[in-house]
Amino acid sequence: MTLPPNPHRHLSRMEEARRQTQRQIDMVERQITRRMTALIHGLLPRRIYYRRGRLPDPEAFLERYRSQLAALTAEHQAEIDELSRRLARQDHAIARLRCRQGEAIDKLEQM
Repeated sequence: MTLPPNPHRHLSRMEEARRQTQRQIDMVERQITRRMTALIHGLLPRRIYYRRGRLPDPEAFLERYRSQLAALTAEHQAEIDELSRRLARQDHAIARLRCRQGEAIDKLEQM
């Protein structure tokens, strides 16, 4: 495979595509965080426990929180997996291009 006429421009485009993919992953993670933040109020124990003299069980809250988080993450898991695979492919392609550019520079220096 031959390098494009301007390899630095090609590399910068590939790096920008990688940054865009990373931003998409971050956006999905922020969506999950926002939804969990909105759901916390509904997961908190009811005040009725305090009036009856019983303390709310903190383990029950954590269990409800973890189950909701698992459900939200499962909804987006396919998208996260696809973006993660794309990010890995982009990292690999960038590394290969940098390696080839290094080899091309070495050949130019030898001449």
